[in-house]
Amino acid sequence: MGDVGRMTDDITAGSPASDTFLPGDGYVGDPAVRAEWDNRYADRQQLWSGRPNGALVAEVAGLVPGRVLDVGCGEGADAVWLARGGWDVTALEVSGVALARAAGHARDAGVDVRWVHAGLTEAALPPASFDLVSAQYPALLRTPDAAAERALLAAVAPGGVLLLVHHAGMDTQHAHDSGFDPADYVWPSMVAALLTDGWKVEVNEQRPRVAPDGGAGAHHTDDLVLRARRLR
Repeated sequence: MGDVGRMTDDITAGSPASDTFLPGDGYVGDPAVRAEWDNRYADRQQLWSGRPNGALVAEVAGLVPGRVLDVGCGEGADAVWLARGGWDVTALEVSGVALARAAGHARDAGVDVRWVHAGLTEAALPPASFDLVSAQYPALLRTPDAAAERALLAAVAPGGVLLLVHHAGMDTQHAHDSGFDPADYVWPSMVAALLTDGWKVEVNEQRPRVAPDGGAGAHHTDDLVLRARRLR
């Protein structure tokens, strides 16, 4: 059985979450994407603030803890916060450098998290299995078949919630000299456009960002927040 099959079986079976991650653990996804993010994390001892994202904290406040998928978990601040709150956390990330740091933070916090070293569209996640799918400022690449958008929606269990948060204004920017082109990425409006009558939009708005001090991205002042509940 390949890495994807083992990963699917582990998640579906609810295998014990682990507070460890070994950099050599099998990666499923585009090697170029992994290398890009490994290099970005390796450039700094800590890339993000180490505190949970404000929109996540606000939107999860009224939810009953269950199974959560943290998409693009980075150095693990959201995953650790969710686990402390009683959530059964599966955290997905392309960077092994980030996952090793995240596992260390989980170990220090005394919580268990299930780490998945994969891209979202390659991870073969069990469908309709998560009470919450959280994607906080994800760098999801667009494809003609909207694979990333559909993967986010497919992971949510009936009655569950998709929470997608991104930086306001980035989706309308022109391509940067650095090579960043907003047209290459998935934005909340693209996911909202795929919602059918089997979903209820609970929040779809721009709001001032409650930003943790320090860390990359702290200069962004407003969030786009999409929260949608799967009805069936």
